[in-house]
Amino acid sequence: MTDLPPLSRRHLLTGAGALGITLCAPAILSAQTVTGSVRNNVSSFQMQDWRDHFDALGHGVILADTVSRAVHFWSADGADYRMWPSSVPISEELTRRGMTEVIKKVDGPTWTPTPSMRERDPSLPAMIPAGPENPLGTHALYLSWQYYRVHGTHDTRKIGRRSSDGCIGLYNEHIAELYALAKVGTKVKLI
Repeated sequence: MTDLPPLSRRHLLTGAGALGITLCAPAILSAQTVTGSVRNNVSSFQMQDWRDHFDALGHGVILADTVSRAVHFWSADGADYRMWPSSVPISEELTRRGMTEVIKKVDGPTWTPTPSMRERDPSLPAMIPAGPENPLGTHALYLSWQYYRVHGTHDTRKIGRRSSDGCIGLYNEHIAELYALAKVGTKVKLI
C-alpha cells in the first residue's frame, strides 16, 4: 500500500465540513478497494500521494484529478495537504492532461471567451468583468497552457460535475484558500 502524507484531524474535519459531510469513524478509516492499492473515502474522492505524480514538491504542487473530480494541494514541505471538490471539463475532447504550472494569479479576474467558444456561440459577450456574473469566480490561477485555469465559480451547481469548457472549477471559498497557498511557479498536473 502507498504511504499517504499525514492528515490532521482538523484538515479532515474542515474539508468534510466544506463538503457538508459529517464524518464518523468508518468514514475516516475508508475501505481499501478490491485491488488493495487505492483508497477511497465515502464521497469517492481518491486519496492521492504527491510522489506518484511529481518528482519534488518545489513551491508546492497541485493535482487536478478529473476522474474523482477533486483538486489536491501539497505545501512545499509536505506538511499541509488539502483536497477540494471540483468541476471538470464537460467532454474528453476538452480535457487536457499532463504537467503545467501556475504562471499568474488574479484576484477578481475578468473573463474573455476563447475563440472556439465564440465559434460555438457567437452571442457570447467579448468580456465579462469581475463580479457575480463572471464564470471565473473570485480568483483564478492561470496555467502555462493557453486558456486553461483553475478558478472559482459563482454557479455552485457546477462543482462535482462535468461542466466546464476545459478549466478546473472550485467553490469560491476553496479557490480563495488555494489562491493564498499557491505561488507562481507551482507545478500542476491534470490527470
